[in-house]
Amino acid sequence: MCTNGVNTGQFEQMIDQIDDHIKLERRWSHTLAHMAGDAGYATVSEKLHVAQALLDDVRAALDEAKDALEDDAASASNITVNLV
Repeated sequence: MCTNGVNTGQFEQMIDQIDDHIKLERRWSHTLAHMAGDAGYATVSEKLHVAQALLDDVRAALDEAKDALEDDAASASNITVNLV
């Protein structure tokens, strides 16, 4: 669906692509945190777990953006543009 010049289907796919990247980086942060912990680098492990939690927050925000996209597209569909 295209609303106000924005193809909402493609827009949602782009958000999904960002989420896929973040999901991969979260997995790497988790893996590296455990590697650091196993090697005795407690501070590094802790910081990577913090980064992992922040990436979880990013993924949640992306989900919220997708929900908002549907709502905004529905409410914006009544807007008309006139050429002057």
